[in-house]
Amino acid sequence: MRWSVHDASAGRNRVANDVTQSDVFAVVGIFVGVTHKPWFDHLASLHPADVNFWQPSGSGEFKALKPGDLFLFKLKAPWNAIAGGGVFEHASLAPLSLAWEAFGEANGNESLGEMRSTIAKLKRVRPLGDREDPVIGCRILTQPFFWPADR
Repeated sequence: MRWSVHDASAGRNRVANDVTQSDVFAVVGIFVGVTHKPWFDHLASLHPADVNFWQPSGSGEFKALKPGDLFLFKLKAPWNAIAGGGVFEHASLAPLSLAWEAFGEANGNESLGEMRSTIAKLKRVRPLGDREDPVIGCRILTQPFFWPADR
């Protein structure tokens, strides 16, 4: 039997180990999602029960994990470090307004206006108008954890 780890940067799975059938263990999928530090810092200050690890473009289905698998947070440069994670629960596409209504600040932003601004910056588009309601990708994580910077 073989198990693999999803390499998001390469967009594929890599074989991580060979395991014989006599080995008994629980296989847990692991995914590393790259994020920016303001999202991480805001959530780390809140200690929420659940978080929405969203992506600004709501295209395609997220199939890399099953419920109960581990989703890790990797900070962008200059940190380039795994800084925390959570237990993957569900993925879906949703309008921004619904994601904000469901998760509020657990989206990693202080306000809906700030989230709109962050989406526009990440997509490198003009600022979103108050009436625009783009579809975003939502990865719902439970039991989030945030490691301090000195670890």
